[in-house]
Amino acid sequence: MKGEVAYLYAFDVANEIITSRVEEILSEKPFPFEIRMDRTLPKDMPLYKPLAIEPHPLTARLRGAPVHLLIRVYDVGVVTVMLRVSFAAGTLADLIPFHNPKLDNGLTLDTAALKYCAEVCDSLRDLLVGRTEFPPPPEAYTVFCIADLPGVNDVNHWLGEQRRAVAGLLTETAPDRLSEAQVAEVLRIQRSFEHTDLAVIDWDAALVVDLTGYVDDVLYALELANLQLEEFRVMDRRLDAYLDQAYDDLERRRLPLFGRASKTLRHLRRFRVDVAKLADEVTHITKFFGDWHLARVYLGARDRFYLDQWRASVEQRLAQLDKLYSVVHAEVNEQRMLWLEIIIVIFFAVDLLILLRAGH
Repeated sequence: MKGEVAYLYAFDVANEIITSRVEEILSEKPFPFEIRMDRTLPKDMPLYKPLAIEPHPLTARLRGAPVHLLIRVYDVGVVTVMLRVSFAAGTLADLIPFHNPKLDNGLTLDTAALKYCAEVCDSLRDLLVGRTEFPPPPEAYTVFCIADLPGVNDVNHWLGEQRRAVAGLLTETAPDRLSEAQVAEVLRIQRSFEHTDLAVIDWDAALVVDLTGYVDDVLYALELANLQLEEFRVMDRRLDAYLDQAYDDLERRRLPLFGRASKTLRHLRRFRVDVAKLADEVTHITKFFGDWHLARVYLGARDRFYLDQWRASVEQRLAQLDKLYSVVHAEVNEQRMLWLEIIIVIFFAVDLLILLRAGH
């Protein structure tokens, strides 16, 4: 069998990237990434097109093969790095070493992807809005793409014969050690359009078979789902940290009153709006999938990555943030009204004393 392994990395680098002003990335002219649409689809159906570049292959090799690069920049503040390496193997078990491999110079693929992400960020530093602390932890995903299966014409029939081997490959486990329940769970999310194509989506890796050799469309759908998982995780962590600090301030009664209170409220309001806007943009990046097969692939990845649960977690914390903002705003107003009443009473008392002294 022949094919390639694609390593997908998603890095949250900023709240937003102004892609409309990007002229070059790493000294290369970027292009809007488009996938080939071979199946029927509605006319004038838009599809999100990030900016992309294809730098020269890495100087280091992976298991003797060159490593090709594809870097994409998304306006939601994400940079993705895809590393692709070809293989020729006898069995699926021969592909297990491609999980978390090292380059022949000793570096991991994570380190190589992070290096390119840092260089892209430096190239776009003036166009990054709300840049995050670097280096951000990436969301990585491995996709095994098979383009040639000698003697196989129906890949779905092939999967039925190789189901344990496929489950073992995706879970990095010897097939004979897996329970039938685990095999069924790994193979639970499958997508196929013709007898020549197949996608099996698991949590940490996927198997994509297409005997025509074109897998970029499925890889793109998986990349978008992986990107959303990274963004929702980052938002969830930020909201957790922000809410913990805010609740701690409230419990210790360190809430400022006048000038600094307004600053705290503005910061709280801005943070709430930024996160709500980002959550909406990240969700709607896949609003239009003109190819219904790709839409099904994406929905399968969304199910496997628990994106709905991650979004629900973010929305729950946003609701907590709204409630916190209301509580802080009400408490500040109450304190201000109390001090205003005290000042009025003091003025009234001073005025009364002046009148009494004037009467004497």
